[in-house]
Amino acid sequence: MAAAAAAAASRISSGAAVLLIICRLWLGLVAILLLSFHPQLVHGIKRWPRGSSTRFYDFKVQMKRVTKLCNTKNIVTINGMFPGPVVYAQEDDRVIVKVSNLTPYNATIHWHGVRQRLTCWSDGPSYVTQCPIQSGQSFSYEFTLIQQKGTLFWHAHFSWLRATVYGAMVVYPKPAVPYPFPYPYQEHILILGEYWVRDIARLERAVLASGGGPPTADAFTINGHPGPNYNCSSNDVYKIDVVPGKTYLLRLINAGMNTENFFAIASHKLTIVEADAEYTKPYTTDQVMLGPGQTLNVLVTANQPIARYSMSLGPYMSAQNVPFQNITSIAYFHYLGATPNSLSLPASLPTFNDNFAVKTVMDGLRGLDTSSQVPKEIDRNLFVTIGVNVQKCSRKNPKQNCQGVNGGVMAASMNNISFMRPTTISLLEAYYKGIDGYFTDNFPESPLKFYDFVFGAPNNAPNDTNSMNGTRVFVVEYGTRIQLILQDTGTVSTENHPIHLHGYSFYVVGYGSGNYNPDTAKLNIVDPPYMNTIGVPVGGWAAIRFIADNPGVWFMHCHLDIHLSWGLSVVFIVKNGEGPLETLPHPPADYPRC
Repeated sequence: MAAAAAAAASRISSGAAVLLIICRLWLGLVAILLLSFHPQLVHGIKRWPRGSSTRFYDFKVQMKRVTKLCNTKNIVTINGMFPGPVVYAQEDDRVIVKVSNLTPYNATIHWHGVRQRLTCWSDGPSYVTQCPIQSGQSFSYEFTLIQQKGTLFWHAHFSWLRATVYGAMVVYPKPAVPYPFPYPYQEHILILGEYWVRDIARLERAVLASGGGPPTADAFTINGHPGPNYNCSSNDVYKIDVVPGKTYLLRLINAGMNTENFFAIASHKLTIVEADAEYTKPYTTDQVMLGPGQTLNVLVTANQPIARYSMSLGPYMSAQNVPFQNITSIAYFHYLGATPNSLSLPASLPTFNDNFAVKTVMDGLRGLDTSSQVPKEIDRNLFVTIGVNVQKCSRKNPKQNCQGVNGGVMAASMNNISFMRPTTISLLEAYYKGIDGYFTDNFPESPLKFYDFVFGAPNNAPNDTNSMNGTRVFVVEYGTRIQLILQDTGTVSTENHPIHLHGYSFYVVGYGSGNYNPDTAKLNIVDPPYMNTIGVPVGGWAAIRFIADNPGVWFMHCHLDIHLSWGLSVVFIVKNGEGPLETLPHPPADYPRC
């Protein structure tokens, strides 16, 4: 009996040991899985998110002498390229870009559409998240493309350097993950831009000193090329050679400064499959409209007779009495087999103020799989009016410096507040270090006064259109579910405004014409598109939703640079949550100083 008992005890002990080993292996596996999803948890140390691989890039901000439109001048470039180099990566990759400034100008780079999870220090807008990189200095931007893929882009975010300092950013899906549409034969990047013959730094200073609006761009460009409609540009034209019968993916990016643009290809349909680096349900159209800051991926099949077809870029101008460039930029969609010098078949673009063409495409945009992520309940409901203002002239030389509407000084605002950025410190540093005096946290959640914003706005400028100047920010708790109504106003003129939010993408749950009315507004919380830049309709409104789950200081602004210069912007401060995964890390060692 004693021997049997001892044997049983031995078996129990052995079984317990095996069970203990299994439990330890299981716990180890769980730990590995947790760390694979949350590498910041290693040893309890706060770490930036890190991807499966790291991509290194070296950007040198340098001058380059170029000849365009019968004129030669120096422009600011990255690595002497215009447009700049393409940044390639895969979903969840870590990206490190060392930017060295070899020009006499200050500079920053913004990674447009990158959500900067716990890397607000690398977002790039000058005096908001960083001081500019001064001449002779460098700064390394570091961020991880967590759950991001698609077409993004980067551009300068200081002064008006964005006129020539921009480039594409292509983030491919993870290995072995297919596109949710037929795989294209080839992919091509098309960056839409504007070009000025005048020196852009001097032009900006002159415009802001005048108190008036900017001159029109001298040309629209496609990948830096004006095309044959402009002087001295018959050979300065971009071309894509295509194989008959093949389908192509075109990555469209609007890096323009002050004009929204229509784009079309003669005799060909465009099928939208992605907007702002998020997949959409396929939508086929004859043309698309992109505001500055917006990207679209479209599929095009070369299913027409062998010939050379025009890819055309023209203006969409919804504001009244605003001058704009009306000469179309042309590139070629050239079938192999067509004669090199054959005439190009022209593309038909909508008229410059065709609001219905813009609405039609927006109506067709639907998120591919967004129903489960859209916030259904809201914690904070914000209402923000956007528009252009005219300040009363108070400058010493009105003839030279008050050239705005009716002798005033042009401005722009959100909730009638024209945003003023500091010039000696970034708002992010002031907030992180608790330095008082650089901003106030009293940006209003709604307009100070409600009225008929579209048709009853006080537009007898300059008497009643003054805005208040200030550095007011909106502070929210971590995890707040936000609905934001963006309302266009008729102050001076109604206009389509491309509004961009840094650090986030958002669900466009609704939009419409006239004044927003919560009782009649139709919202889509089933399959809204997920975007980072929304064109607020001319004389209308847009409703967006997002969860404030990324701590930091985030800029929201109109992507028309003249409106940004005039103050059409605001800053969201999202507080830290709990633990390292919800806490903004300390600034990097090479963080630029003012």
